[in-house]
Formats: sequence, C-alpha cells, structure tokens
Amino acid sequence: MNNENVKLKGLRYIDTGSNTTIDAYFPEDDDAKRSCLAVKYGLVRSEAFEIEVDLSVEISSVEDAYARLYLLSSRRVKPNTVCLDGLFENLPIVAWTSAGPIMPYLVANLRTLLAEEHHHLTIFSVDKFPRMTDYVVPTGVRIGDADRVRLGAFLSEGTTVMHEGFVNFNAGSLGKCMIEGRVTPGVTVGNGSDIGAGSSIMGTLSGGGKRTNSVGEGSLLGANAGIGISLGNECIVEAGLYVTAGTKVRLPDGTVDYARNLSGKDHLLFRRNSQTGVVEVLPTNKSTWGGINATLHTND
Repeated sequence: MNNENVKLKGLRYIDTGSNTTIDAYFPEDDDAKRSCLAVKYGLVRSEAFEIEVDLSVEISSVEDAYARLYLLSSRRVKPNTVCLDGLFENLPIVAWTSAGPIMPYLVANLRTLLAEEHHHLTIFSVDKFPRMTDYVVPTGVRIGDADRVRLGAFLSEGTTVMHEGFVNFNAGSLGKCMIEGRVTPGVTVGNGSDIGAGSSIMGTLSGGGKRTNSVGEGSLLGANAGIGISLGNECIVEAGLYVTAGTKVRLPDGTVDYARNLSGKDHLLFRRNSQTGVVEVLPTNKSTWGGINATLHTND
C-alpha cells in the first residue's frame, strides 16, 4: 500500500441546486481553465480547490475519489497500490453530456435551455465513472473507443485498446499491450501480452472477491476466452476457453488438478481437447503464437 500523502490543485463542478460536488479535474497547468454550457446556464458552477490525500486510508469525499482515479490514469500510482475503499459510496451518479456533467434529473431542463444554442444534447452515459480521456490522455497510447476506458484505468506507453477492448478503473497494462477484451478492476496485464477480442479477466468486483488476477509478460488470452486465475509469463489460453479457479485440468503426466493451483505459473498452454472435451495444460512459450505484431501495433 502506498502511504504517500499527495497534494493536488484542481477544478471542480458543483451542482448549484444541492451545492454538492459532481466531479473534479486536475490539470497539469496551474493556469488551466474549464467550463461548459451547463455552467453558462447556471446548473453547475466551476471553482478551484486544493486537496491533500492520504492514499492509505478510506476515501472521504468526491474530490478525494477523483484524485485517486486521476493518479491512476496519470501513471503516478499503479493499480492495487492505493486504498479505494469508499470509492462507490463517494462517487455520485452523473449524466455525462455534451454540455457538461449534471445531475440526471436536470437533463430535460438542460435540453430546453440549449435550444437557444441550437445544440442537440447528447447523453454519453449515466454513471458514477466518466471516460478517462475527458480527464487524462496518457502519452503513447491508442484507444479505439474512448467510451470503453474509465477514469482510473492505468495504460502504459505502447498500449493499444481496440474498439471492443474495455479497461475499468484500478486496472490496466504494465507495458506494451494489445487489449481487445475486458480488463476488469484489479487486473493488470504484463508487457507484450495480448488480450484477445471478446475475452474477459475476472476482477476483484466479480462476486465480491478480493483476489487480484493478472496476466504476465508475453502471454495470449485467446478470442472469447476468459480466466478466473492469473497467467504467468508466456502463457496461452486457447480461443473460447474459460478457465476458472475450480476448473479441473489434465496435466502432461496424466494427473488432474484444479486450475487455481496453476495460477501465475509460466509457460502453460490451456486448451480443450477437441475429441474428449477435457481441459488440458501443456508446456508452451511465446514463440508458439509469435507475440504482438510490432509494426501493426506501433504507437509512435
């Protein structure tokens, strides 16, 4: 756990009706400004503030919650290194609109007010979390669909998130990765790994668990596959196979074991025998699948 106290300067939107904070933005430039049409029409107001956050204790405010999500997406802290207890309790549900964030019950009112602007109001989502790119745009990454990366995602330089990829808060890549599937809270993906299209990694919010799963370096999670365990370095899960902790797998010597006892081990290929239907594990390495295509996935 990171026990560092962090001081930040930010800009926050406050709902004028209830005088409650909607969100908080932490610009790199001290002279930065922020506004939106919702401010113009008086539904929210913008003000500067300062905050000191103890990253080792429970979140205590909206500003505190946004500070920790910002620190993750700006790569100042890594996933699973700061306390996020109280996150959901302190984040309000917000209508994220093309005219700025507002409380959901104000959407109809804002749409009427914007008629004077000839502005067709678009609602991007109604959620506790905004898009990461509206607050932080990390260097050296590609994101096919910004709606699918939440604030609080950690994306290392060289990472590509394709249109069907999804990265949640307190999760992400620790090196150059290709993400075409779902990376859920608490999950990290190592350098040179590929999370295939439609695949999924079980995170800390799945079933209320606390176990954190990860994918090591140079590994491949095949299309439409999934894992409820960790993969070590240079591992492969074949397309369409979901390996949970309770999955029974046949080892090369013919014995059978639970997949959880193989969690995090290197150089393993998980596959389903197409004739018997038995889930097998065999030795492998990155040369089996060839690794990420450096030319296709370059972010320079």
